[in-house]
Amino acid sequence: MAYLQSRWDSHGGRPSTDGGYGPMHLVDLGPARQAREPSDRHASGDARGDDARPAPGRDPVSSHDFRVGASPPGGATLRRAARLTGLPAGRLRADPAANLRGGAAILASYQRRPSADPADWYDAVARYSGSRDPFTARQFADEVFAVIREGAARRTDDGFTVRLAALPHLPAPAGPPLRRAQDAECPETLPCEWLPAAYERTGSDDYGNHDRLDGERRVDYIVIHDTEGAYGGIKSMVTDPDYVSWHYTVRSRDGHVAQHVRTKDVAWHAGNWDVNTRSIGIEHEGYLAKGGTWYTEAMYRASAELVKHLAGVYDIPIDRGHVLGHDNVPGTSPQTLPSMHDDPGPYWDWAHYFELLGHPIPGALDGEHEDGKDQDGEDQDGTDGEEGEDGSARRAPVRGHRKEPASVVIHPDYGTNLPRFTGCLEERPARACDPHGASTVWLRTEPRDDAPLIDDIGKRVGKSSTYSVYDHSARASTGQRFAVAGTRGDWTAIWYLGRKAWFHNPPERPTAVPAGGPLVTPVRDQVRVYGRAFPGHPAYRGTGVPYQDRVPLPYVLRPGQSYALGHTLSSSYLSAGSYRPARHVTVKGEQRYHQIQLGHRVMFVKAKDVRVIR
Repeated sequence: MAYLQSRWDSHGGRPSTDGGYGPMHLVDLGPARQAREPSDRHASGDARGDDARPAPGRDPVSSHDFRVGASPPGGATLRRAARLTGLPAGRLRADPAANLRGGAAILASYQRRPSADPADWYDAVARYSGSRDPFTARQFADEVFAVIREGAARRTDDGFTVRLAALPHLPAPAGPPLRRAQDAECPETLPCEWLPAAYERTGSDDYGNHDRLDGERRVDYIVIHDTEGAYGGIKSMVTDPDYVSWHYTVRSRDGHVAQHVRTKDVAWHAGNWDVNTRSIGIEHEGYLAKGGTWYTEAMYRASAELVKHLAGVYDIPIDRGHVLGHDNVPGTSPQTLPSMHDDPGPYWDWAHYFELLGHPIPGALDGEHEDGKDQDGEDQDGTDGEEGEDGSARRAPVRGHRKEPASVVIHPDYGTNLPRFTGCLEERPARACDPHGASTVWLRTEPRDDAPLIDDIGKRVGKSSTYSVYDHSARASTGQRFAVAGTRGDWTAIWYLGRKAWFHNPPERPTAVPAGGPLVTPVRDQVRVYGRAFPGHPAYRGTGVPYQDRVPLPYVLRPGQSYALGHTLSSSYLSAGSYRPARHVTVKGEQRYHQIQLGHRVMFVKAKDVRVIR
């Protein structure tokens, strides 16, 4: 149960988004209110991302006004645990051992009769989820018993590895039959709520907060967000026609899923209209930094179940070129780059998430093309054909191979990778964050620990990169594939934002794995990159749609550089400026683009400007 609630972390006695403390997530409504207050980290930028019709500006505070009056699911369990155990509330919050004892007392109080058979505790486990929805409570209990059958192991935030032995023959208890909201688009195994976003006129020429389409649309991406606020405020925002929208929200404590926008319609979530028109956006309750480590196992599992379903429906490859973080979405122009969002941030465990998706990171990136295959039509695992004892691709260090690999996939060990960050405390932004596992590596100008960080001229214009948890200018993330630019000792260089960037990659503790997959290299000097795959002038003739300028971003590719090719797409632009979907016009062009991993974000280059290297 603690694994589903906290992944066995104690979080230094700090509360979760829901106001829960410790491994057993004991909820205390009083001290937790501050943690559930809104963050302004998501307030800047235009989630619609369309120059032709920018979203109306809103005051940063009122626009993200999470309502903290509503209690989180389950109420104040910490105070109940204090009464049952006789332990003071402060100790239950701060002492993991006391917290576990308090959670056990709560669970025992829910059990009608003592029993040594775990299956007899099913109803008590479901009640512990705190969910008021019996079907979500059942889903939580099912996941708890799945963990018992499968076993688990993880290095926790106190530096020790916890192992739960598997009980594969434990019978699966039978809960009530699942029931989903009639309008929700979810897998049969996942209970979902239909909480529709507002689609209303907000003036004579404007409407919100998403675009409805006639017919189906092509979906290339699933974008992972975090809410930067509590689940209780979701309804007040997504039902506000003057605000923005997204397709789904996943609640932290129990993995409950709510759908807001139909997947065939365009939600305003990514800050890039081109990506919005070709993506599904999923918000996850939590904070990037303050409480960002409280991405729970219950939430990871529910989200993975949802993404697997959506990927199957829309034939989306499950890799880091198609399942993006909001922090991987490109800006639309040099002006919008600095305001692009940074969630879900470095504490999102991409490796674990892809394991739950059934596509472990090593060997998962093969340069998908439009048909979902790699460019040679063959599988490329990029692992030298070796397999581990469990049949999975064996991780191998870059250094020491027969030859320098053409590309690598970033893959530090989440539990032992403890990079330096600042900015987790808003009142003391310069203070170092507490050490915690992370999915990123720092990139430097030279192969040494004291070398400056790589600068991102688009993210921080005229300023150097920082160690802020909100600044990804000099970071590469788990699952991202980059072309190798060189090696020196325990360091590997990759091509990143038009220059060499070095990261520490010792053979005894590698932070990247060799990878196969196609690369692109410029065929002319100063190849420009773009944040949108828009058509050229000829495609707009006769459509009645004004030409949308393809504004280049402030990065340049030069001969001799190489970048990982994610997939290839045809240019298009959806003109959606009318409340009536029948008036929308899609402009399709003959121009083709390659999506590349240029930096922390993906970007696009014209296919004619580069050569593909297999």
